[in-house]
Amino acid sequence: MIICKITVMRTARYDDLILRYENPMEHACSMREGQVFYSENATCPQGFCESAWQSLYPFVLTLACGGGDFYDGWMRNKKSAMISCNDGFRPVSFLVEATV
Repeated sequence: MIICKITVMRTARYDDLILRYENPMEHACSMREGQVFYSENATCPQGFCESAWQSLYPFVLTLACGGGDFYDGWMRNKKSAMISCNDGFRPVSFLVEATV
């Protein structure tokens, strides 16, 4: 299997939505822009957010198995995908790339 590089490209935080809808949380997202993780054998990298992994996993698995070209030409690099986690209060955008 191909190793996939996962880079944190952008983080956001919507304080108005957090104040209005979210229950207080002791620990929220700790991802930082520029942070890099590597997935070997399409497994979740150590220290990676489990919730974000749920969003990225199908793309990582496809790239790790040699696939790509998601949605018929969506990405300039056919061996990559720009995926966001599913946290509506603190979304994080990740660039997932096959390392070939």
